[in-house]
Amino acid sequence: MTKKADRDVEKAYSVKQTVAKLRRLAECMETGKPFKIQVAGERISVPATAVFNIEHEREGNGEELEFQFKWKN
Repeated sequence: MTKKADRDVEKAYSVKQTVAKLRRLAECMETGKPFKIQVAGERISVPATAVFNIEHEREGNGEELEFQFKWKN
């Protein structure tokens, strides 16, 4: 099995796209199914057992709020 390369990418979505993705995510979480999404050309399957957390960062006059899922393969 080949190891996947490290990566750190951001992808911006329109409000309509974001809402659709959040609805699919919520449905997967409620039904215990993995959430599947493609980000910057790579298909990702987030397992139902992934840990969810919210991170808030503030630096100078900028702020960031991240909704994160973490899991090990």
